[in-house]
Amino acid sequence: MNDQASVRYLVDKVDDAVAFYVEQLDFEVVFDAAPDFVMLSRGPLKLMLNAVGGSGGASQPMPDGRVPEPGGWSRFQLVVDDLESDVERLRSSGAAFRNDIVNGIGGKQILLEDPSGNLIELFEPLKS
Repeated sequence: MNDQASVRYLVDKVDDAVAFYVEQLDFEVVFDAAPDFVMLSRGPLKLMLNAVGGSGGASQPMPDGRVPEPGGWSRFQLVVDDLESDVERLRSSGAAFRNDIVNGIGGKQILLEDPSGNLIELFEPLKS
């Protein structure tokens, strides 16, 4: 079995999503087939961005007629060193959050939205 794993997000506009992930979250472009598809990476994470209604298979209607769309509650997690500082920086650049910082058992987190409403969980683990 291949050890590679990727996350696929449907987005309203690929160019807007690429700008957000590259400029705000330090992703790099790996493959560019805009306006329908771009693959990004950050460390071992590969993030595939597909345009809603684009020519790729990820945005094709399902047999029951449902159409894939961005948003929802599934997300990937980025571990950060200083959550408050990152949230302040992102808010000052106009980024949208679904909640405020939440303190949990293993650390603190917040849900950041990309330009299409897909979630990224920013997580700062407890310091030992």
